[in-house]
This record gives sequence, C-alpha cells and structure tokens, in this order.
Amino acid sequence: MIYWKLLWSFLQVGLFSFGGGYGVLPVIQQQVVTENHWLTLKEFTDVITISQMTPGPIALNAATFVGIKLAGPLGAVVATIGCSLPTAILALIVGHYYFKYRNMELVKGVFEGLRPAIVSLIATAGLSIMSLSLFNTETLSANAFAHVDVKAILIFAVSFFILRKWKSNPIYIMLGSGAVGAAVYLLM
Repeated sequence: MIYWKLLWSFLQVGLFSFGGGYGVLPVIQQQVVTENHWLTLKEFTDVITISQMTPGPIALNAATFVGIKLAGPLGAVVATIGCSLPTAILALIVGHYYFKYRNMELVKGVFEGLRPAIVSLIATAGLSIMSLSLFNTETLSANAFAHVDVKAILIFAVSFFILRKWKSNPIYIMLGSGAVGAAVYLLM
C-alpha cells in the first residue's frame, strides 16, 4: 500500500511541478508534509538541505530520501520513478511542440505568464524554509519574532552578503556555513 501512495504522490509532484528546482518545493511540501504527514516541516527542511548538498535535481533527491525513509530502497525506487516519469514524458511532448510552434504569440504569452507564477512558487517555499530556519516557526507572524534564532540570522546575513558582494561559489558558502553552524551550535 505504501508503494502505491509513494508512486501516486510523486507522480503528482512530477506532473505538477512547473519551473523545476525551487519551484517544485511547494508541491513536494503539500504531498509529503500537509497531505500525507510523512514528514514534519522540520524534517522536510532537512530533506531539502540534503537534496541541495547531493548531486541531481532537488525533486528526485527529495523523492529518493522520502522513499527510503518510508519504505527502504524499494520505496526510494518507486518514489523516484513516480517523480521522474511524468516529467520525462511531458518534456518530450512539450519539447516537440515548443520547437514546432515557438514563434506563435499564444505560446510566447503562455511562457510570459508562467514566469511570475514560478517566481511566486519559489518565494513561497523560500519563506516557509526561512521562517522555520530563522524564527523556529512554520509561518511568519507577529509572534515569530519572539522565537528569533539570532545565530541563524547572523549566519544567513553573512552568507547572503558574501554571495551578493563577491559572487562567491555557493558550494563554498554552504561548506563555510555548515562549519560555522556546527561550531556555533555545538560550542555555544
């Protein structure tokens, strides 16, 4: 039964995750945290963090990790296939028709309309993760500031500054932030 639920949930993720990358996070969160309660928001944030540190697309990595947690290696295979199958089929179909009709005004209009929607999906997922990471709460509210994690905000601010000011390699930022976080949270 769990295999069918994993397959169905990640088929939906693969089918309705427009924008890829961070745009898929709200869809995964809906399936894994909200609907099926397989993970808490904190566990989901940890899965996203691990998915960012491992090679490959975030959705496939998340599917693999959730599948392993729920049903072992076979669960990982089922969830990963569920996530990638719709995307592969849609990419083939859309790619064929895009190259055939890409100069039509209707097609151009569709893509112009999708861009802001994708940005809103990314922002929504980012705000949820930021709220949990910096304020130890799942939603931003007036009460969120009572739970401020000053250490996390400092690490965030310094990382953000370095990324924007010097256009540093994000891998170095992740490694440095992880090392600083380990030192700060273990020693203090």
